[in-house]
Amino acid sequence: MGAMIPLSVLDLAPIAEGSSAREALQHSLDLAQHAEAWGYKRYWLAEHHNMDGVACSATAVLIGHVAGGTTRIRVGSGGVMLPNHAPLVIAEQFGTLATLYPGRIDLGLGRAPGTDGPTARALRRGPMATSEDDFPREVQELMAYLDDAKPGQAVRAIPGMGTQVPVWLLGSSLFSAQLAAWLGRPFAFASHFAPDMLLQALDIYRDSYKPSAEWPKPHAMVGVNVIAADTDAEAARLFTSIQQRFLGMQRGQRGPLPPPIDPAEMEAMWQPHEKHSVQRMLAASAVGSAETVREKLLALQKETRADEFIVAGALHAHGARLRSYELLAQAWR
Repeated sequence: MGAMIPLSVLDLAPIAEGSSAREALQHSLDLAQHAEAWGYKRYWLAEHHNMDGVACSATAVLIGHVAGGTTRIRVGSGGVMLPNHAPLVIAEQFGTLATLYPGRIDLGLGRAPGTDGPTARALRRGPMATSEDDFPREVQELMAYLDDAKPGQAVRAIPGMGTQVPVWLLGSSLFSAQLAAWLGRPFAFASHFAPDMLLQALDIYRDSYKPSAEWPKPHAMVGVNVIAADTDAEAARLFTSIQQRFLGMQRGQRGPLPPPIDPAEMEAMWQPHEKHSVQRMLAASAVGSAETVREKLLALQKETRADEFIVAGALHAHGARLRSYELLAQAWR
């Protein structure tokens, strides 16, 4: 077995049933501080809007809070949904973060609005709102703001220019893989909820990669759900919180993260076609004891040749979530 690839954390600041957004944000900082101590490489926060179950809508603000409460771990976005924002605003936000916390900020970009239609319209910047088709141009505009200023450049990000914040491309399709390869950027695949095109996207990314000064070689990060507990049975029970949430998404119901239930109750809750859909979405998951999780991740690493895993693991009880990430870190060392 070669060297273990780095592990990072993906956090959506889940609001658990019976809890509050304030507690969710406190738990995010607490998990980040623990993740730093346990040797995780990055702590990324995702952008979502108008969702009862997640508290990470103001992603840059939350990144600043987490970076300010930690000392070494890299903190970033997994991701910022660029269609919702003017590139200059993101360059200023992340340029400010990089100025406050030099060498520790990552900017992961996605091209979906990350929300429903009415919310997407409410976030838009005016009648000339951009579409996903503008994404490649907007990514390059944003990267230019974070680069050294060009002579005569009329618009600059201050702070921002010259910070060279690492830009990552995130996606669950072949489009983002091709764009990341063309721009010579690291690529993170959202296999923790959309695993269908994972291997195809990674092949395209690696095969068509154009080296850049910052990233001479491709760097592929793979999203995976990990629920680790003292026993396989306990992990399976904890996993039902995520299964219930994904079942709710199938049914068009959103809400706070539900408490876990007995797996037998879960079986009674869903129809066969719903179970199939949820299992397909959650195919990139490692659930079980520390040893079980380790074996599953090693198999996924072999299959994907991932350079890094980013681990999602929303659990209803904060203590169980901490324990899961701690067991994973121990098992992976």
